[in-house]
Amino acid sequence: MKLKDLEIFIVKNPPPGWGGRYFIFVKLTTDNGITGYGEIYSASVGPKAMENIINDVFERHMMNENPENVELMFRRAYSSGFTQRPDLSVIGAFSGLEIACWDILGKAHDRPVYALLGGKINDRIRSYTYLYPMDHHDNEKFWVSPDMQAESALAMVNIGFTAIKFDPAGPYTVRGGHMPAMTDIDLSVKMCAAIRDAVGTKADLLFGTHGQFSTAGAIRLGRALEPYDPLWYEEPVPPDNVSSMAKVANSIRIPVATGERLSTKNEFAQVLKEGAASILQPALGRAGGILETKKIAAIAEVYNAHIAPHLYAGPVEWAANIQLAVNIPNILMAETILTGGGFSGELIKNKIQWDDGYIIAPTSAGLGIEFDENIARSNKYVENKLHLEMQNAPCDYKNGNAFSGGAVD
Repeated sequence: MKLKDLEIFIVKNPPPGWGGRYFIFVKLTTDNGITGYGEIYSASVGPKAMENIINDVFERHMMNENPENVELMFRRAYSSGFTQRPDLSVIGAFSGLEIACWDILGKAHDRPVYALLGGKINDRIRSYTYLYPMDHHDNEKFWVSPDMQAESALAMVNIGFTAIKFDPAGPYTVRGGHMPAMTDIDLSVKMCAAIRDAVGTKADLLFGTHGQFSTAGAIRLGRALEPYDPLWYEEPVPPDNVSSMAKVANSIRIPVATGERLSTKNEFAQVLKEGAASILQPALGRAGGILETKKIAAIAEVYNAHIAPHLYAGPVEWAANIQLAVNIPNILMAETILTGGGFSGELIKNKIQWDDGYIIAPTSAGLGIEFDENIARSNKYVENKLHLEMQNAPCDYKNGNAFSGGAVD
């Protein structure tokens, strides 16, 4: 069995766009007709450039190779161009292609992917979601309204979620870490208080940031949040500044989480080695794929750290996250986008079962999904913007700041 053909789907995510502006899916076909699907979460170049990278990685490192030889293909991609270090775009492309290889192997053996990784240890996976506006909410005011966020939080708890994430402390700028405005600290405290009051002890609070603070600024904000006992403080400083993140982790009483922008075991190992985080959030469509992320989970196990796979992408990466989560002992929870329905659910024919706050371990072969190519083709993304974008303007210390939850135009 050899890899023969590649097809790429750049799929527009319709409004409200939770999960990003578009999704990048790949389809691999073997010489004996087995197909597998993967997803790439790599957002540093536009989709047209990324399509060229995907084709190059496949043709250079994977075409005509046995899909079983995942380790060999990873080493080729990782070492490409005499680099032997994580290249975000190359490893991102490989990650999605590698996921498709596992989908093929599972189908070839008529077994779920997790069965090929060592079997099932978890029958169900605890899931969490971001808070999103309800139908009657003002979509612009929601992101800075503690009352609306608290109402959304209670609604999520009432349908079964035991962990909810929110992100009030923007902005995310190209300028690097900044000192938070007092208005941002005040809003963050009020939002934590309102949500904690609404849900009580029924759910963990997950405080999201995206690496926007300086070290001192992250410590100031983190200490202000401590009375509300969040389960995690996500990526408080830029992700490449591991020593600064370790200083934050050692200065506050909230566990630090990071990983959505990291790639391969090499970067994650440094986080663990320096004590920068106790919860890792790999995105399987960027971190190196399923096998590489299983290695990351194994290293984390040695450090007594948890894995909480990240998801701000489409449903194929979600399916890969679930296969890994079913297999590893140190899974904490897995991100979902609401309950995984809507357009994302339609793309995989709603084959992933979410029930009362948990994802049920799939039993079908491969990734356990059916990818709907007709929907993918009829929603082609034709622009050339990035999946997510950061603002150029700096933090506003007079008028406050707002983050619109990843909503896209």
